[in-house]
Amino acid sequence: MPDNSILSRLDGLKIKYEEIGQQMTDPEVIADVRKFIALNKEYKELEPIVHTSEKYRTALNNLAGAKEILATEKDEELREMARMEVSELEPAVAQMEEQIKLLLIPADPQDSKNAIVEIRGGTGGDEAAIFAGDLLRMYTKFVEKRGWKYEINSASEGSSGGFKEVVMKVTGDGVYGVLKYESGVHRVQRVPQTETQGRVHTSAASVAVLPEAEEFDLEINMNDVRKDIFCASGPGGQSVNTTYSAIRLTHIPTGIVVQCQDQKSQLKNFDKAFEELRTRIYNLEYQKYLDEIASKRKTMVSTGDRSAKIRTYNYPQGRVTDHRINLTLYNLAAVMDGDIQEIIDKLQVAENAERLRASEEN
Repeated sequence: MPDNSILSRLDGLKIKYEEIGQQMTDPEVIADVRKFIALNKEYKELEPIVHTSEKYRTALNNLAGAKEILATEKDEELREMARMEVSELEPAVAQMEEQIKLLLIPADPQDSKNAIVEIRGGTGGDEAAIFAGDLLRMYTKFVEKRGWKYEINSASEGSSGGFKEVVMKVTGDGVYGVLKYESGVHRVQRVPQTETQGRVHTSAASVAVLPEAEEFDLEINMNDVRKDIFCASGPGGQSVNTTYSAIRLTHIPTGIVVQCQDQKSQLKNFDKAFEELRTRIYNLEYQKYLDEIASKRKTMVSTGDRSAKIRTYNYPQGRVTDHRINLTLYNLAAVMDGDIQEIIDKLQVAENAERLRASEEN
């Protein structure tokens, strides 16, 4: 039997979807950029639910028709065809119902956004900085495999290679909804390049993934921002190192400081630094939402607790272990080469199961 509560909710969402579509053709709405962007976002979020619900209704009608033939038809050939249709449609309908239940659970409102990814070398000195560099390479390879784009906002290199800290922006379709699972402490167990006795050391690096704040998410009073211009350092050629093009922005009310120095143009560095500043201010408020859901979901890892150890990379055993879902894979080389989709897929499955349980309990 179809779930009538699901059908009534789907009816309401279809009406809402059609109303939003109508509103978006209104010249007054089109003229209000902020309102139009908000409506367009909501329209796109409803689209997969509406399309899936139409397939669901078609399947329900076909299933009811096949069952009617079985109950009333005498012709054995027609009955056999109806039996085959029922055997195909019943599991398909059940699968669509589960899919719809997931789609009806409100998604993280930030999932569709671009992301700012910050990697810091933690405990372990030079080896931690080298590992932070390895993680950066892992993520850039993953980003390329997904067809996304990335750019480095700022970087502080380690004395023996790698990075003490590196910040990059990743752009593409649904970036934050995928990369948010990487927030936390990543631990590495291996013989460091600097180790002469061949002993295995444990080091760590922390990763923070923030949804990028868009222009209409937050307004910043420029009187609250102090701008400092300085000479860039590090790789990039003579013009980078001798031109006052690097930008440091300080948001006085919150004390948040960001800087960008990877572009030769002071204006481009300012634009990138301002985007990051807006994101970090926006995330102060978003953090309250993260803390609330993190207390309810064990697999919800986009939390402010960056001290939580989420994954171990063990080089002697060629092993990667994700501690949130007790997942162990023996494909370390592939993972470090950017093959992390399998881990993220399993985290998403575990989180979806938790969300379903939570929605059914409420």
